[in-house]
Amino acid sequence: MSPVPPAGWEERAARAVERGRRWDRWIPGILLDSPLSHAGYAFFTAFGFCWGLLWSTGRVSRRGGLWVFRGMPNATFGRGGVCVGGCFLTGAGRIDDRLLAHEATHRDQWRRYGALMPFLYLAAGRDPLRNRFEIEAGLEDGRYVPRR
Repeated sequence: MSPVPPAGWEERAARAVERGRRWDRWIPGILLDSPLSHAGYAFFTAFGFCWGLLWSTGRVSRRGGLWVFRGMPNATFGRGGVCVGGCFLTGAGRIDDRLLAHEATHRDQWRRYGALMPFLYLAAGRDPLRNRFEIEAGLEDGRYVPRR
Protein backbone atom coordinates (compact mmCIF):
# COMPACT_ATOMS: atom_id res chain seq x y z
CA MET A 1 0.00 0.00 0.00
CA SER A 2 1.26 3.46 -0.87
CA PRO A 3 1.87 5.85 2.03
CA VAL A 4 -0.46 8.81 2.46
CA PRO A 5 1.42 11.86 1.12
CA PRO A 6 1.56 15.07 3.17
CA ALA A 7 -0.80 17.94 2.38
CA GLY A 8 0.46 20.23 -0.38
CA TRP A 9 2.73 17.63 -1.94
CA GLU A 10 1.38 18.24 -5.46
CA GLU A 11 2.46 21.90 -5.47
CA ARG A 12 5.92 20.97 -4.17
CA ALA A 13 6.17 18.26 -6.81
CA ALA A 14 5.30 20.71 -9.58
CA ARG A 15 7.97 23.11 -8.30
CA ALA A 16 10.54 20.27 -8.23
CA VAL A 17 9.82 19.41 -11.88
CA GLU A 18 10.09 23.05 -12.93
CA ARG A 19 13.35 23.46 -10.98
CA GLY A 20 14.76 20.38 -12.74
CA ARG A 21 13.78 21.73 -16.15
CA ARG A 22 15.56 24.99 -15.35
CA TRP A 23 18.68 22.99 -14.49
CA ASP A 24 18.40 21.19 -17.82
CA ARG A 25 18.90 24.50 -19.62
CA TRP A 26 22.46 24.58 -18.26
CA ILE A 27 23.33 21.16 -19.69
CA PRO A 28 24.97 21.43 -23.13
CA GLY A 29 22.68 20.06 -25.83
CA ILE A 30 25.35 17.64 -27.05
CA LEU A 31 24.87 15.73 -23.79
CA LEU A 32 21.08 15.35 -24.03
CA ASP A 33 19.35 12.83 -26.30
CA SER A 34 22.50 12.56 -28.35
CA PRO A 35 24.97 9.88 -29.41
CA LEU A 36 26.87 10.66 -26.19
CA SER A 37 23.86 10.17 -23.93
CA HIS A 38 22.90 7.03 -25.85
CA ALA A 39 26.41 5.65 -25.30
CA GLY A 40 26.01 6.31 -21.56
CA TYR A 41 22.63 4.58 -21.66
CA ALA A 42 24.19 1.56 -23.41
CA PHE A 43 27.01 1.42 -20.85
CA PHE A 44 24.64 1.54 -17.89
CA THR A 45 22.28 -0.97 -19.51
CA ALA A 46 25.23 -3.35 -19.82
CA PHE A 47 26.17 -2.65 -16.21
CA GLY A 48 22.58 -3.25 -15.04
CA PHE A 49 22.39 -6.43 -17.08
CA CYS A 50 25.61 -7.78 -15.53
CA TRP A 51 24.49 -6.74 -12.03
CA GLY A 52 21.14 -8.43 -12.61
CA LEU A 53 22.72 -11.64 -13.88
CA LEU A 54 25.07 -11.69 -10.92
CA TRP A 55 22.41 -11.24 -8.22
CA SER A 56 19.05 -12.28 -9.64
CA THR A 57 17.63 -15.46 -8.15
CA GLY A 58 14.33 -15.17 -10.00
CA ARG A 59 13.09 -15.05 -13.52
CA VAL A 60 14.74 -12.75 -16.05
CA SER A 61 12.37 -11.50 -18.72
CA ARG A 62 11.87 -8.81 -21.32
CA ARG A 63 8.74 -6.78 -20.51
CA GLY A 64 7.64 -3.34 -21.66
CA GLY A 65 10.97 -2.71 -23.37
CA LEU A 66 12.92 -3.44 -20.18
CA TRP A 67 15.07 -6.31 -19.02
CA VAL A 68 13.40 -7.30 -15.73
CA PHE A 69 15.56 -9.07 -13.15
CA ARG A 70 13.50 -10.54 -10.30
CA GLY A 71 14.53 -12.06 -7.01
CA MET A 72 17.32 -9.58 -6.38
CA PRO A 73 18.49 -9.39 -2.73
CA ASN A 74 17.23 -6.18 -1.09
CA ALA A 75 20.76 -4.88 -0.60
CA THR A 76 21.37 -4.85 -4.38
CA PHE A 77 18.73 -2.26 -5.28
CA GLY A 78 16.94 0.69 -3.71
CA ARG A 79 13.32 0.95 -2.56
CA GLY A 80 11.03 -1.42 -4.49
CA GLY A 81 13.39 -1.68 -7.43
CA VAL A 82 15.76 0.38 -9.52
CA CYS A 83 16.06 1.12 -13.21
CA VAL A 84 19.62 1.10 -14.50
CA GLY A 85 19.70 1.95 -18.19
CA GLY A 86 17.25 -0.46 -19.79
CA CYS A 87 17.18 -2.89 -16.83
CA PHE A 88 14.69 -3.03 -13.97
CA LEU A 89 16.23 -4.73 -10.94
CA THR A 90 13.76 -5.77 -8.25
CA GLY A 91 12.89 -8.32 -5.60
CA ALA A 92 9.89 -10.60 -5.44
CA GLY A 93 7.15 -7.94 -5.36
CA ARG A 94 4.25 -7.70 -7.78
CA ILE A 95 5.00 -6.09 -11.16
CA ASP A 96 2.02 -4.75 -13.07
CA ASP A 97 1.73 -2.78 -16.31
CA ARG A 98 1.57 0.57 -14.48
CA LEU A 99 4.80 -0.10 -12.60
CA LEU A 100 6.44 -1.18 -15.87
CA ALA A 101 5.27 2.09 -17.48
CA HIS A 102 6.85 4.01 -14.57
CA GLU A 103 10.13 2.15 -15.03
CA ALA A 104 9.98 2.60 -18.83
CA THR A 105 9.86 6.35 -18.23
CA HIS A 106 13.05 5.99 -16.19
CA ARG A 107 14.55 4.05 -19.12
CA ASP A 108 13.71 6.99 -21.38
CA GLN A 109 15.30 9.36 -18.85
CA TRP A 110 18.46 7.25 -18.99
CA ARG A 111 18.46 7.59 -22.79
CA ARG A 112 18.06 11.36 -22.53
CA TYR A 113 20.68 11.97 -19.84
CA GLY A 114 23.03 9.00 -20.28
CA ALA A 115 25.92 8.97 -17.82
CA LEU A 116 24.61 12.18 -16.22
CA MET A 117 21.53 10.35 -14.94
CA PRO A 118 22.96 8.95 -11.67
CA PHE A 119 24.33 12.36 -10.70
CA LEU A 120 21.16 14.23 -11.63
CA TYR A 121 19.02 11.68 -9.82
CA LEU A 122 21.11 11.97 -6.66
CA ALA A 123 20.96 15.77 -6.86
CA ALA A 124 17.15 15.53 -7.11
CA GLY A 125 17.09 13.84 -3.70
CA ARG A 126 15.79 10.64 -2.13
CA ASP A 127 12.29 11.95 -1.40
CA PRO A 128 10.19 10.73 -4.36
CA LEU A 129 7.65 13.52 -3.77
CA ARG A 130 10.42 16.04 -4.52
CA ASN A 131 12.48 14.04 -7.00
CA ARG A 132 11.66 15.30 -10.47
CA PHE A 133 12.53 11.97 -12.10
CA GLU A 134 10.07 10.04 -9.92
CA ILE A 135 7.42 12.73 -10.38
CA GLU A 136 7.84 12.71 -14.17
CA ALA A 137 7.65 8.89 -14.20
CA GLY A 138 4.38 9.03 -12.28
CA LEU A 139 4.16 8.81 -8.51
CA GLU A 140 0.96 6.77 -8.63
CA ASP A 141 2.37 4.24 -11.09
CA GLY A 142 5.57 4.03 -9.04
CA ARG A 143 3.46 3.33 -5.93
CA TYR A 144 4.70 6.38 -4.05
CA VAL A 145 1.21 7.82 -3.59
CA PRO A 146 -2.19 6.08 -3.59
CA ARG A 147 -3.91 5.72 -6.93
CA ARG A 148 -6.94 7.96 -7.35
